[in-house]
Amino acid sequence: MRLTGTVVADSDTVYEDGAVVTSGDEIVAVGDRKRLAQQYPDHDSRSFDIVAPGLVGSHVHSVQSLGRGIADDEALLDWLFDHVLPMEAAMDAEQMRTAATLGYMECLASGVTTVVDHLSVAHADQAFEAAGEIGIRGLLGKVLMDHDAGALQEDTDAALAESERLIERYHGAFDDRIRYAVTPRFAVSCTERCLRGARDLADAYDDVRIHTHASENHDEIQTVEDRTGMRNVEWLDEVGLTGPDVTLAHCVWTDETERAILAETDTTVVHCPSSNMKLASGIAPVEGYLQRGITVALGNDGPPCNNTLDPFTEMRQAALLAKVDGLDATALPAATVFRMATEHGGQATGFDVGALAPGRPADVIGLATDTARSTPVHDPLSHLVFAAHGDDVRFTMVDGEVVYDDGSFAHVDGDAVRADARRHADSIYAEISSKD
Repeated sequence: MRLTGTVVADSDTVYEDGAVVTSGDEIVAVGDRKRLAQQYPDHDSRSFDIVAPGLVGSHVHSVQSLGRGIADDEALLDWLFDHVLPMEAAMDAEQMRTAATLGYMECLASGVTTVVDHLSVAHADQAFEAAGEIGIRGLLGKVLMDHDAGALQEDTDAALAESERLIERYHGAFDDRIRYAVTPRFAVSCTERCLRGARDLADAYDDVRIHTHASENHDEIQTVEDRTGMRNVEWLDEVGLTGPDVTLAHCVWTDETERAILAETDTTVVHCPSSNMKLASGIAPVEGYLQRGITVALGNDGPPCNNTLDPFTEMRQAALLAKVDGLDATALPAATVFRMATEHGGQATGFDVGALAPGRPADVIGLATDTARSTPVHDPLSHLVFAAHGDDVRFTMVDGEVVYDDGSFAHVDGDAVRADARRHADSIYAEISSKD
């Protein structure tokens, strides 16, 4: 396929009249439209106003999609233990499958081609199957919780064994579009044996990564310090959960020692600005992390603490929050934020994604600029970060396959999934209410 328009190949490269040529599951050429039209005359051609690399949602909770709006205006730990975890505990396998599918639909329709997805304790296989079916690329993991987790608490050995079963079944599945991340929820809800077991499990397999939350909230940090005598990132480093294969979501509250650990271990941080604002967690020191050479990617977190999985909203929030935090209008320019949402996301996942270049996977999106909000477009990168919305996306390709095209999904019936989601949400909250 030959995709033409203003091509934003990466955070440094824009072709005003460009084209991206794909063959099979990879990109074979990027550059001037006229030249590539002559070189590849027999390719199917599609034209968009802007063509860009698929964005990476480096920290999402697809299976929380049925909880959008259930717990607004709540502090983090109350939000989690009083609302979100009871919802997850009430979900059966069919509901989990629908929730994951709904989340992936929103991502694909908004230009996200790759997710790092923090699932739940039970029925994780349903999300793996949903991701495989709909065609998204993903690094997914079953949640580990073996301490102070209420109805979701598991036996440590059983939790790790189930994780290993899922690795054996799904790591590298669906033509290597789906890989595994060992996923402790956070240090508050995991014993030392569980955390060390997560590291051992990741080390036992090639390309299996680790994904968890860290230092999101003062109460969380104090809980970990009371139990271990260490601050959160220090404790995670002590038990082996730092390194180039580790993605830590949030990292809002870190001290100098912890930031040095993140830099020295090449650990990736995922900035979730909307969630951090909504839960009043704070403002992550993103500029400081980047200045230290720490890779910072972007994530939306979950629908109950953000209410949208639109990556363009997250880019805009990240840029604006950094500027007001430092009272510096030059902080986090558009190119830097776009890099966080693409190339840095690729580093967080281990997939070679985040840029349009020959030999890269054919993960490509096409956007329209036919609205008043999108007129005029003086700078494509500025437009993508500050003005674009997820509903500007008209076309999403993953691994060379068109999985979303102008409102329709290639492999799922969107209307049916949304109807199922409404029905399941009503059932879940009726069950939760009956227990109150």
